[in-house]
Amino acid sequence: MTTNKNGLAYQRILLKLSGEALAGEEGLGISPDRATDIAQRVKQVHEMGVDVAIVIGAGNLWRGRTGLNAGMDRATADYMGMLATVMNALALMDAFERINLMTRVQSAIEMRSVAEPYIRRRAIRHLEKNRVVIFGGGTGNPFFSTDTAAALRAMEIGADVLIKATKVDGVYDKDPNQHVEAKKFEHLSYIDTLNRRLEVMDSTAISLCMENKLPILVVNLWDEKALAKALLGEKVGTLVDEG
Repeated sequence: MTTNKNGLAYQRILLKLSGEALAGEEGLGISPDRATDIAQRVKQVHEMGVDVAIVIGAGNLWRGRTGLNAGMDRATADYMGMLATVMNALALMDAFERINLMTRVQSAIEMRSVAEPYIRRRAIRHLEKNRVVIFGGGTGNPFFSTDTAAALRAMEIGADVLIKATKVDGVYDKDPNQHVEAKKFEHLSYIDTLNRRLEVMDSTAISLCMENKLPILVVNLWDEKALAKALLGEKVGTLVDEG
């Protein structure tokens, strides 16, 4: 893997966080302590000279599947999830700015009192001005996941890699928390990931990355050094690319 003049393997990243990353021990709600932990990790890589954009899910506040199982309309359930991602984005923004990390939240669903509308060129300009940009509201359309939103935004801002932050140190053939014999993959192709139905991201997001040759790196967010090591080009987590 080649590095730039700053010794970085990636200059601009899109970090995809699950909503559960903000949750407390119960797996629900927003924990200010968790938000602070994430902010410190982002600040560490930001100070390395990396442009950072973020997409966060909403699973800590709302799961559309819950509504669907109760007979809710799919579009309504998805819009509720999109609104919840904006709440998570605001919580992250607050945590970032408390440690002096300048941040902008852009929402695909307009709510001008709390967030900028998503404008691609403005987002890129914020990154050029050394600000972290958090994208809320998913894609702005129902029937698309925040995984797909992350892939889309990564392409739009010219990210070098899409980093999927998880609770484990990569992609396994089965859940490593339940199976001690689970095998970790250090490298996968997009096609292998799709064919094996590995839970890296949803198939729409992976296909979008494949079509645009955007690598996906899966790392453990809670390993204090994993993200920095990945950006320096060290082998960390699981890399998904053309193979």
